[in-house]
Amino acid sequence: MTNYEQIIYQPIFFLFVAFSLVLTWGYFRGKRRNRELYVSVFEDLVRIFKPDDQKFTNIGGAIGYHANLYIRKKRAFLSRVDATITMLPRHSLLYLPISKLIRKYDRLFLELYLKNPPPEEGHFLEKGYALFSKTRVANLDKLEAETVNWGGYKFDLLYGSEQMRQKLLDFLAKNPDPGGIRHIALVPEQQKCFIFMIPRKKEVASTLQQVYKWLPSFLS
Repeated sequence: MTNYEQIIYQPIFFLFVAFSLVLTWGYFRGKRRNRELYVSVFEDLVRIFKPDDQKFTNIGGAIGYHANLYIRKKRAFLSRVDATITMLPRHSLLYLPISKLIRKYDRLFLELYLKNPPPEEGHFLEKGYALFSKTRVANLDKLEAETVNWGGYKFDLLYGSEQMRQKLLDFLAKNPDPGGIRHIALVPEQQKCFIFMIPRKKEVASTLQQVYKWLPSFLS
């Protein structure tokens, strides 16, 4: 029996082959799951914002994509939406557990360009996310803070006036489930609304719809 034949009959060789097959299976399965997620998310964004033009860019292999949605309708209160989704490396079974410890979840960042600035600054900021991500609000010293329960999560409401506080509370009363939302920021200085959420397949549209319906009344 040759040395080669001796190797292929060793138990460690079969373990190596089995391990390689599992990694290969995990790669294709994870890549497919990530693709299904980002396609679902971007389809939901297009359904909600109804852009006149759009551009999608891969920014990180199987884990990162960016979208620019351009809205040119005269009566629209938005002119553009930028979206970035970063996902867990499901295609890498070896790194996935480490990534879950470091990053915890998939992430969707939205930047909404408003045609008119919000009257003042306001935030919904989930405490757990703020602690984990070390989120810092630039004008925190100028804002009042109040902790509320939103769908089982503790959120800080940040506002500068009683009028803003009431608008935020009214939104919560009409929408008792935050879905994947962990931060909404209205920033007059930048004339933008920022949203961070944990994206879940087939759920982004229903979650964002509540914010999309709320913003025009807030800006009027």
